[in-house]
Amino acid sequence: MTKGPIARLAASSMLALAVLAAPIAVMAQEKATVLEPAQLEKLIPPRVFYRGQITTTELRNSGGVKFADGYYLLASLVDTSGYSNAVAAKFQAYLITEVPIHVNGTQVGAGTYGIGFIAGDKFAVTDVGGHIVTTVDASTDSKLERPRPLELLAEPGMSFRLYEGRKYVELKR
Repeated sequence: MTKGPIARLAASSMLALAVLAAPIAVMAQEKATVLEPAQLEKLIPPRVFYRGQITTTELRNSGGVKFADGYYLLASLVDTSGYSNAVAAKFQAYLITEVPIHVNGTQVGAGTYGIGFIAGDKFAVTDVGGHIVTTVDASTDSKLERPRPLELLAEPGMSFRLYEGRKYVELKR
């Protein structure tokens, strides 16, 4: 049985509609939200392992993102009082990401990391053994009205800024 012109037109229209709707569906899936403190309370571990020790996280100085597909990115300042000055200089916070992310354009795989803003306007990402994974340039936001010790804010274009005071790096999935 051959298809008539009306059937072909209907099929073509459906295909065109599907192609046009695809970017809208992708955009809807890409939405991510910054987590509220009550949500973080359930997700941020109270203690974490780094460089041979267990340390506590600071829930009040934490931030997180929930991506549309249900994966999380979490960050929290930590108590570094039991660490040497050399370790504490590059380990101020703990980062947990369930998906690969880009830190100022440099890809970091899913995992747990020690992070910190270090001398010379740099941002260091280290593995849990304290070894440098990557170092990127950090920026300063002099217009930020109320800097906090650690904060995660949404930016246009599906990126987020991880702040320590006025210093920040861009995080993007």
